[in-house]
Amino acid sequence: MQNLLSCPICDTTKFRDEFTCTDFTVTKEKFNIVSCINCNFLFTNPRPDQSVIEKYYDSQNYISHSNTKKGIVNSIYQIVRSYSLLKKVRLINKLYRLENKDEIPRELLDIGSGTGEFLTKANENGWRGIGVEPNLKAREQALANHSLEIYKEEDVNTLGSGRFDVITMWHVLEHVHNLNERVEEIYNLLKLGGLSIIAVPNHLSYDAKKYKKDWAAYDVPRHLYHFDPNSIKRLFKKHNLSHVNSLPMKFDSFYVSLLSEKNIANRNRFLAAFMNGAISNLKTNNNPEKYSSVIYIFKKTN
Repeated sequence: MQNLLSCPICDTTKFRDEFTCTDFTVTKEKFNIVSCINCNFLFTNPRPDQSVIEKYYDSQNYISHSNTKKGIVNSIYQIVRSYSLLKKVRLINKLYRLENKDEIPRELLDIGSGTGEFLTKANENGWRGIGVEPNLKAREQALANHSLEIYKEEDVNTLGSGRFDVITMWHVLEHVHNLNERVEEIYNLLKLGGLSIIAVPNHLSYDAKKYKKDWAAYDVPRHLYHFDPNSIKRLFKKHNLSHVNSLPMKFDSFYVSLLSEKNIANRNRFLAAFMNGAISNLKTNNNPEKYSSVIYIFKKTN
């Protein structure tokens, strides 16, 4: 186990215990979540180090790596994902053209590209996209199913400084062990004026407060960090990436509530999940930074 001695955001060395969560997906082990006494950033501590973390992803239920369609919950996820993939591509097209009106979209890097569905959709819509994926099985699926260009985690720094117009991480940053190093890499890989699009869960959302330690988006120990709007903006500012905008992921409250209900009852409770997901979205009052998951847009300006 790896025990962090300082806060990844502000370097403070004192934390408070918040609560203990269960790994509902694989091992049923318990993991502690702490908060920094200075900046209130939440993170899993201690956590499995990089040499052993892979076993906590070894499950057919971990859909980002298995791409399984088995079971009603995974089937629902696949349907929603098909719609969401197109929305993500439309988003990057819109953002890039707003920022680069006289240029044609070029190179995109998707970090944590999984089995390659987003990259495939981006390439079909005019991007030259490549991916980085640490999981061998997911990389093999991306290659076999989509013939994509996917690199290992350790190859990130070989991809070319100042190369990419857009770098995306869709629910990936919370999994990265070396958090500051990764954001610094994003800065180095982006062109001047390039955009980084980062989607993460929001532990200040209504559904997070509703489900507390059973909130599925804590997903210990795979989720090492638990972001809120202030912490992620502070992290990227630390590495000279400017916050441009925040956008909601409106479907996430329903899916996360469904998984959270299953954590509590060990069965699917669709009505309760739908109601709590809907309430969570209504409680935002259309503030994008209050949704269950948020997309943050950062720009390299210098």
